Amino acid sequence: MENKQTEISTLGEFGLIDRLTEALPKINESTVRGVGDDAAILDYSGEREVLVTTDMLLENVHFDLTYVPLKHLGYKAAVVNFSDIYAMNGTPRQITVSLGISKRFTVEHIEALYAGIRLACEIYGVDIVGGDTCSSHQGLVISITCIGDAARGTAVGRDGAHDTDLICVSGDLGAAYMGLQLLEREKVASAGRNDFEPDFAGKEYIIERQLKPEARRDIISALAEAGVRPTAMMDISDGLSSELLHICRQSHTGCRIYEERIPIDYQTAVMAEELNMNLVTAALNGGEDYELLFTVPLGDLQKVEKMEGVKVIGHITKEALGCVMVTRDGAEITLRAQGWNPLAE
Repeated sequence: MENKQTEISTLGEFGLIDRLTEALPKINESTVRGVGDDAAILDYSGEREVLVTTDMLLENVHFDLTYVPLKHLGYKAAVVNFSDIYAMNGTPRQITVSLGISKRFTVEHIEALYAGIRLACEIYGVDIVGGDTCSSHQGLVISITCIGDAARGTAVGRDGAHDTDLICVSGDLGAAYMGLQLLEREKVASAGRNDFEPDFAGKEYIIERQLKPEARRDIISALAEAGVRPTAMMDISDGLSSELLHICRQSHTGCRIYEERIPIDYQTAVMAEELNMNLVTAALNGGEDYELLFTVPLGDLQKVEKMEGVKVIGHITKEALGCVMVTRDGAEITLRAQGWNPLAE
């Protein structure tokens, strides 16, 4: 027996908001007043600086509901914003959630989406303090703004890297991209077949990296505990190559990274071979890994080498030397930004 679905029109905009935000907990002291007024009240007095970031996700541009569960989508939409705050060496505190909803979605659909958002907030200690809903003629639209904070003078941007700094990355790269390729392959294979069963055996890790990424707050904590303050940092959403070029451009430096040092998971390598794709290209340009890319002074080498889940992949050079990757056979390849260009579609 199918679960009965409720049309959003039966609740109206305000009824839907009330249902989604019912009994929201208040986690952070800086949240004075959240959902329920024309604006939230936040108190960031004292020795804290405020960080703000916004991400928008559009159906059939950033996600495909053919294979993305709504709860996973909500979780990911929140986490990618948290990741931006952590990448500034900050802590996420509050979010606002705005949704554009087309007529094909029911109340239960939006509740599933919101359940993912609320789960992410619960895990990462973030308050939902507002948002908006409206009708959409272009499918589902999700826009989340995240507010965070950092101790005054401790936030890290992209413009502080210096010659001889070490280039570090957390985790492994390319897994989310290969997970996306696998999901797209199975989508094509399932077309017109009601009895189709996707084959994800042995590839659960790369699927999870695509559908349910995590923000690396553990790395931020580990850096603080080790007494290491990055000189530049950002999260890897558009691929290692693009992000490293951002840091070098804004820091007026060059860089050298080494192919053999780029961390890649076994499942990622197997999937790349299966799809006859270049593994290093996937790691450099795939994106959506949400790992942290950061630079540290050379004097911190021993500290970062002891950190679990962090790998030194190269070093910063003078700007005139350009941005290159040294291959396993010693050749130098110029790094290029291959990330997604939204204006090129």
